[in-house]
Amino acid sequence: MLIVVALIGMLVGIVFPPVSAGLETLRLTSAGDSVASFLNGALSRAERRQEAVEITIDPQENLLVARSTQAGFERKLGMPDGVRIVSVLPPPADDTGEPRRFFVYPGGTVPRIGVELANRKGARRVVRVDPITGVPQVERAEAR
Repeated sequence: MLIVVALIGMLVGIVFPPVSAGLETLRLTSAGDSVASFLNGALSRAERRQEAVEITIDPQENLLVARSTQAGFERKLGMPDGVRIVSVLPPPADDTGEPRRFFVYPGGTVPRIGVELANRKGARRVVRVDPITGVPQVERAEAR
């Protein structure tokens, strides 16, 4: 019985690190897809409902918020455990640490928005909105 318990303990010790790394990568990928979907929803709302939409990205709170001119409309997206917003692109001229705000106007040009995400292992993803097509894209970023 002691030998069986020791073998099970060794197997768990060998298998656990790759499984936990896979879960971290899965969380990061899922968060990147969620941010892309969130931004796409805000852009779509501005165009289809003909409403101005404010997108606020707050790295300190690890949160994205979309508000429109319609009373009561507010959507929030928090990052999952282990994933954080590292930076908002393009970087501001004077980085005061304040949340960044972008405005989307119906029929207007889509702002150049980028959100860099990272997990505990240092893997990174960047979600960028293409200002020409208005489509958010998720890209892998080099770890720093």
